[in-house]
Amino acid sequence: MRDPYVSSPAVSILLVEDDPLIREFVVEALREAGYHVIHASTGDEALAWCNRRVADVLVTDVRLPEQVDGWQIAERYRKQSPNLPVIYATGFSPVLPRPVPGSRIVQKPFRPEEIVRIVEELGQTKGTPSA
Repeated sequence: MRDPYVSSPAVSILLVEDDPLIREFVVEALREAGYHVIHASTGDEALAWCNRRVADVLVTDVRLPEQVDGWQIAERYRKQSPNLPVIYATGFSPVLPRPVPGSRIVQKPFRPEEIVRIVEELGQTKGTPSA
């Protein structure tokens, strides 16, 4: 768990989840662990954040409403930040997984604490978080 008294900038996480209850629980768990969390409920919202380059870690549901899915969000982010850690969450995906190095797949249902643990693990391999 992150020390809230450490003066280094918080790691920013973009959470993309269309289920409001899951999103709320994961946002709360990540914030309690000391992370800065930005959240989106659709792929289009996530891509708008992508253009602002705000995330150090991407946590995305694979299956999202509308046209843009979690795989596409990650691919777009990775064009700008090739080493961006990605956590894919899925209960069902109509396409075969295509994870990239530095990513993990989590099966739904999951506990929010599991996402926090994986973010911490990915952070250890990522090196110093960017501001």
